[in-house]
Amino acid sequence: MRVVEFGVLGSVAAWDETGEPIALKGPRHRAVLARLLIARRRVVPVPRLVEDLWEGDPPADAVGTVRTFVAGLRRALEPERPRRTPSRLLVTEGPGYALRAEPAHVDARRFEHTVAATADLPPAQAVSRLTEALELWRGPAYADFAEERWARAERSRLAELRLTAVQRRAESLLALGAAADAAADLDAHVAEHPWREDAWQLLALALYRCGRQADALSVLRRARQLLREHLGVEPGPRLSRTEQDILRHADHLDPGPSDPGPSDPGPSDPGPSDPGPSDPGPSDPGPSDPGPSDPGPSDPAAQVWEQASASYASMVPQRARTRLESTAGLMRDLAVTGGGGLEAARRHRAAAVAAAEQLGDPELTARVIGVYDVPAVWTRSDDPAQADRLVGAAERTLLLLQPGTSEAARARLLATVAVESRGTLPEGTRALQAAHQAVESARRLKDANLLVFALNGLFMQTFERAGLAARRDEIGAEITEVAARHGLFTYEVLGHLIRLQAHCATADFTAADRHADAADALAERHELPLVAVFTTWHRALRTATTEPPQVGESAYRAAATSLEGAGMPGLERGLLPLALLCLRLHHGLPVTADPHTDWGPYEPWARPLTLLAEGRDQDAVRLLASVPSPPGDLLYEALWSLLARAAIQVDDRPLMRRAQRALEPARGELAGAASGLLTAGPVAAHLDALAAALAPHAS
Repeated sequence: MRVVEFGVLGSVAAWDETGEPIALKGPRHRAVLARLLIARRRVVPVPRLVEDLWEGDPPADAVGTVRTFVAGLRRALEPERPRRTPSRLLVTEGPGYALRAEPAHVDARRFEHTVAATADLPPAQAVSRLTEALELWRGPAYADFAEERWARAERSRLAELRLTAVQRRAESLLALGAAADAAADLDAHVAEHPWREDAWQLLALALYRCGRQADALSVLRRARQLLREHLGVEPGPRLSRTEQDILRHADHLDPGPSDPGPSDPGPSDPGPSDPGPSDPGPSDPGPSDPGPSDPGPSDPAAQVWEQASASYASMVPQRARTRLESTAGLMRDLAVTGGGGLEAARRHRAAAVAAAEQLGDPELTARVIGVYDVPAVWTRSDDPAQADRLVGAAERTLLLLQPGTSEAARARLLATVAVESRGTLPEGTRALQAAHQAVESARRLKDANLLVFALNGLFMQTFERAGLAARRDEIGAEITEVAARHGLFTYEVLGHLIRLQAHCATADFTAADRHADAADALAERHELPLVAVFTTWHRALRTATTEPPQVGESAYRAAATSLEGAGMPGLERGLLPLALLCLRLHHGLPVTADPHTDWGPYEPWARPLTLLAEGRDQDAVRLLASVPSPPGDLLYEALWSLLARAAIQVDDRPLMRRAQRALEPARGELAGAASGLLTAGPVAAHLDALAAALAPHAS
């Protein structure tokens, strides 16, 4: 019998035993499945399904329509079931239907079981199990049906259980002595759920154990203020006792890794009900984002910041929506401060967007999403799951906005879709369409800030085929000119980096150097440390193309150190081994094989060559038979070149022809150099090798 896995911790989904998604047809089919999953193997009568699906206004043929939906689901879930054979999964019983999925095959049931099982586990085991359980969450439970009455109770129950798991994991981390990790988790937790007293108490305790007494006391003061102003209640005894214990440095607050201490609360006290995410103000980005080292009280900049943030905190009400927008704007600035800032900005931005959506104001959500117009030059997402959630939020908001809403707000949402949908070409075109619409709106509105943001989105979507470096150079030139004219220095840097990449693609390293120098000068003037990652790698690329291979290898290894702590996992993982592999191809050297190499996201296209180098030809043939086309991004030509060389070695003629068609438009470019980071040599050389292998005499 086919095994089907069901997922409700996020959008409702199903997968077969190989992990492949099962197509669940339309939204009504998915709604029927969700309703049956909520019933937990119990029968849901057909009249109840009709009532829930149409909320009291069903069509005349509603019962027949439900049966059609069920039949469609059965075909999707059990495609090999013989006709006229009763379903063993989605069964008809009495007056309705039931989904007889085993609890172990539903992610929510597995999550519940794991959380319950951790109650009596030692801290180390509890952390491991809870981490695995929390990783099951892909988004809010039953995310597709947030507005449905029949899903609300189950969504709330699962959300509460998740909050319990987060806090229980933090308690276990504290018991292990990992206070810094606990503080990082709890910081985001209280930002989203500010009414949970036990979470505030845990965060204060974690900060105290990190040696941050002042931050711990500040957290407790914030909790007291929130409870007084918005619930009209005084803090409970735990918060008050913890504050007094911190002030007198009570011994039990720092008991060591084997004893969590008597003031660690358990998960049995959930505190007041959670009305939704908070509106965290920009004056307090959270204790997990310490930022630069404290310059001391004599630093005028520090004094100005402290006074301004204190004024903001006192003048703007805690629940004011202004705070939510200000948080998103602050995260935009934080993202360009360095690796830690970029990681924190991504995390807090996601929380702000989720909070805005839960408030149910699409215009507010549009502003919170659209204000984060951070320049993006790398075409592979650092956090694909979060990017998908942001795109989903932007698309939902576009649908919810009323006619007559600001065209600029819509354009910013469209630009967000384009920027965050990286690497979706050539298969998907929605983001490309969104980019063009955003640029058209920005030109019509004559809005320079919006125009550079929209052009950034268009840059991210110029990969429908190879060989488009010249088009990207035009986009980079316009971004540079508009940004310089309007004082938008972060986008001026972006324009130079895009032009650097385009000139590298055509081997014009003199022009590329000019743009690298201009980007470095702007970065130094405006304190933008992440720019050096790209200019350092550019210089390593130039060295690799002009110097002996051993010199190029040393340059790449040195450049790789610039990625440490940069906060860009979408760029970092697998980049060095890919650069070294391409270097060997460029110089005609044999490929070396190390089975322990972490190729990161590039493994499907790099691995066949290394298997061939190991003498595992049949494994390489099998892998090539199912390898996907490279995604449309800055490494498109490089990855196709790797596939071309592997296809030639195993005489995979269909794949050779695919590679030939893909690479031909880039004949005059260096494969991969459009990234500004690496190259596998002239595309023409790979095309010539393909032509020779495909020639009649070669068959």
